[in-house]
Amino acid sequence: MDATFWALIGLIIFLAILVYLKVPAMMGRSLDERAANIAKELDEARTLREEAQALLAEYHRKRKEAEKEASEIVASAQREAAALLTEAKEKSEDYIVRRNKLAEQKIAQAEADAVNQVRASAVEIAVAAAGTLIADKMDAKTAGEMFKSSLEQVKHNLN
Repeated sequence: MDATFWALIGLIIFLAILVYLKVPAMMGRSLDERAANIAKELDEARTLREEAQALLAEYHRKRKEAEKEASEIVASAQREAAALLTEAKEKSEDYIVRRNKLAEQKIAQAEADAVNQVRASAVEIAVAAAGTLIADKMDAKTAGEMFKSSLEQVKHNLN
């Protein structure tokens, strides 16, 4: 008998031992387990991806809502600032009108009172100077008050 024959017999015996020890079944089971693990990991990855996409969409939605709310706050603050400015202008004009009427009354009284002409002249000068100072101070003060008021309102709205 030839060496090739004995090699064939050895190969057949080796394969028979492998089949007897159920090596192909173990290899199949191992490969099936590995395939199952890979499928499970793919499912987990798909689930995580879907969750991440949902979170991303939610964050985009929240960002858009926050931007919309911020623009509404800014628009509201601008409307309130305009209203405050209009109100301050009206109050200033009313104050000036009242001050002008008061000054006219004092001037008329001073003209009627010939005896107190010197005192009337002093009153006119004092009233004119006070009107100028008040007008100058009122514009700066009103502007400062309006700025403070607007700033407080914006702070309040942003909180």
